[in-house]
Amino acid sequence: MTAQLNPRGDVAVLVPAAGAGVRLGPGRPKALRLLAGEPLLVHAVRRLAAAASVHTIVVAAPIAEVAAVRELLAPIAPVTVVPGGAERQESVAAALAAVPVGPDIVLVHDAARALTPPALVESVAAAVRSGHDAVIPVLPMVDTIKEVDADELVLGTVDRRALRAVQTPQGFRRSVLAAAHAAAGDALTDDAGLVEKQGVPVFCVPGSDHALKITRPFDLALAEHLLATGLRTRTLNS
Repeated sequence: MTAQLNPRGDVAVLVPAAGAGVRLGPGRPKALRLLAGEPLLVHAVRRLAAAASVHTIVVAAPIAEVAAVRELLAPIAPVTVVPGGAERQESVAAALAAVPVGPDIVLVHDAARALTPPALVESVAAAVRSGHDAVIPVLPMVDTIKEVDADELVLGTVDRRALRAVQTPQGFRRSVLAAAHAAAGDALTDDAGLVEKQGVPVFCVPGSDHALKITRPFDLALAEHLLATGLRTRTLNS
């Protein structure tokens, strides 16, 4: 059954899904690789659509796959699909341009974080709603971090207490994200980085272990295991 988005919601979610996913190995674009028999993008959109305040979802798909992605997502939720660009920033900008009048909060989410719980979507949106112009979900670093030189010699040990691993969805006041993309020069892989360059403070909220980024075959195997051990139901109900 197709999920119904909230017509009174104040959140639009952009999903740049045009990347090739080279590190995942040869095959279809990364967002269309299968996880437990379904594309990563389907898992991601299903969880986004389960977030109560989401009004609009816009997916930027590979140009050659736009029609196929529309057909793929039609049973999941009423999603707008637009052609993506060669770089992530181009895809986000294209998706942002397709957001209708209404939502004032815009989240940008990686399709590769296919198991992100709806609760994290709501947490990021709530932080923007409370007055922060830019919000990112983060996790503390647990490994020891070394700084090395070009010859792989250790220069020193970095204090990890001040470091965070950044996840998505990243949330923004709509006008702030639009201004950052309008002023963008060099392409960045992180929308918060574009906003930072405009001098906008970025606020952090706790991330989720389930929002892991599926980048390598090992990550895919881990996600398969999580789903096999019952994450599917727990994540959608969280």
